[in-house]
Amino acid sequence: MAISVVMPALEMAQETGKLISWLKKEGESVAKGEPLLEIETDKAVMEIESPAEGVLAGVKIEAGAEVPVGQTIAWIVRPGEVPPTNEVAVESGRKTTSPPVLAAAATSAVASASQPSTSEPPIPVKDSPKARRLASERGVNLADVRGSGAGGEILASDILAAAESKAAPSPAAVDTGSPISRLMAERTTQSWTTVPHFFVTREVDAGALNEARQQLGPQILGTKTEKSRGLKLTHTDLLVALVARVLLKHLRVNASWTGVGVHTNPEINIGLAMAVDDGVVVPVIHNAPNATLAEIAVQRRDLAERARSGKLRPADITGGTFTISNLGMFGVDAFTAIIIPPQAAILAVGSIADRVVPVGVGPEAHPGVRPMMTLTLSSDHRVVDGARAAEFLRDLVEAIFNPNQSLG
Repeated sequence: MAISVVMPALEMAQETGKLISWLKKEGESVAKGEPLLEIETDKAVMEIESPAEGVLAGVKIEAGAEVPVGQTIAWIVRPGEVPPTNEVAVESGRKTTSPPVLAAAATSAVASASQPSTSEPPIPVKDSPKARRLASERGVNLADVRGSGAGGEILASDILAAAESKAAPSPAAVDTGSPISRLMAERTTQSWTTVPHFFVTREVDAGALNEARQQLGPQILGTKTEKSRGLKLTHTDLLVALVARVLLKHLRVNASWTGVGVHTNPEINIGLAMAVDDGVVVPVIHNAPNATLAEIAVQRRDLAERARSGKLRPADITGGTFTISNLGMFGVDAFTAIIIPPQAAILAVGSIADRVVPVGVGPEAHPGVRPMMTLTLSSDHRVVDGARAAEFLRDLVEAIFNPNQSLG
């Protein structure tokens, strides 16, 4: 039986995917789970695995084409089997609607049926929920938009282009950016305008964290193989491990907002905000509380390499329940980060810098220079209240102050 290969939807907001390359030629054998093609989404270039074992046949789309999600692009067949000629329809959440202008015209035609008419019946306009929402927000009449999707389907990109053509004084002066940068702009705007953010900030003495990095780094990453690949233990690795363990005691901070209530996530998966050439991506370290420091460091290094080369896989960017954004390497003292829905919180980490602070307590307290780091927790008030956020940050500060005990 032939198995269809379709353009996958790797995220809720995705409408299309760009086929970058076929990793197998038509007529070649392929195993189930073997990399079959590369696609570009709004996030990155990803390898897509074969859904079945067999022979690649009936390739409908060539490299470079933009394809709506759910559309059949090829078939996996048994040796000697002929691929189907008819495309299998896959539900993608889109529906066919008639815009108000066309609907009104149709009603008027029925009311005046006694009068002969030579005009053709109105043609239904295909669009997506996202396109309809954008059209409403940007004041774009769907009847005036020519769709670029399969069969004339109106995509969100068509609405944005129509809105920009109306508003922009000079097309040459507008930089529309890459798919990643456009998605980042859309999602941060959506989060900032719909999620009730609040912020809790703490300063922490990072002296023990520095010592732990110096002591544990050579122990867990001391193999010649890892040294030759440039692997080293970073502050981010230690923070991932500490945050994951503290979240075990604060499951509400690891929860998600579903639109109707709070969902408690069964796993703790830590996303790491990483800068790439054209935006920010957030690959995920899954099941972080059960990972060793060495495993976290290897995963972080591998994810960073794939992010920089645009080769992140679907599993690399899905399932995150809490995110860390560390700008300390850029010399930033402190900042606030925007939550990534449906997550309930994100931790912004500043640089470690020497500051004059009180050392000791009571009568023995005196000014001293210590390596200090500022942490800012952004929380969704629908999921986490102020007390819960403060308690989480308090326990995290204690863990950073004594990392060996927390990681032991």
